[in-house]
Amino acid sequence: MGKKLSAKETICSILSQLTTTAFFFVIVAPSATAWAATYTDKQLEALAERVGKIYWIVAVDNRTPAFLSTPAPNASTFRARANDSFEITELVGWKARNPYYKVKFDSGKEGYIRPEAFHEEFNLTILTVDPQAGEKKKAARTAEEDKERNKWIQAQPWSPAVKEAAINRQAVPGMNVAEVRKVLGNPTRVSKGMGGLSGKVRGQAGPAEEHWFYANGPELVFHSGLLIRVVPKENKEP
Repeated sequence: MGKKLSAKETICSILSQLTTTAFFFVIVAPSATAWAATYTDKQLEALAERVGKIYWIVAVDNRTPAFLSTPAPNASTFRARANDSFEITELVGWKARNPYYKVKFDSGKEGYIRPEAFHEEFNLTILTVDPQAGEKKKAARTAEEDKERNKWIQAQPWSPAVKEAAINRQAVPGMNVAEVRKVLGNPTRVSKGMGGLSGKVRGQAGPAEEHWFYANGPELVFHSGLLIRVVPKENKEP
């Protein structure tokens, strides 16, 4: 059985352990932190290559990356807005080997983010391509098509009322097939038949009547290539 320690010896043993523990946190722990925050020149140069590049924010599970208000570990943070973009404008803290990316958002707001945090979010909530690029391209193409369409409408020998209707994507009786295509685009379905004005009455071969159908739109009735009637959607038979 081991020797029983006296009260004085027990107290000395405890004080010795506390001293050793305190020495570890004062000496060893800061050294470990300093080591973790140290970057080599090549690493800093690699980090600096991101300066001037633009990135986009996406939300993942309703979460976006956090940015710092100043380049300090105890600085206040804020969450980036989903679908926002930012440019890395500077790598601060280079000389102290304690780098932060300084960023400027499309809104004009500035912030900072540690390279480690940036890399954790990279390709997750921070992307190198605009996730809405396809939608924006489609919207730009549609806007250009509308611009050309309106220009064409204004050049037609129509009355102001007909032009206004055409701009609002409304076909007017008297328009021909080509004009209706310009105003409304291609129909989703076309039905051909003899109708009330048959080919025999007009002395023509083949069907004289066409019904054009548009998704969630009116039904257009043509005779011999001219629009004679517009049937509103609510008036169509079920």
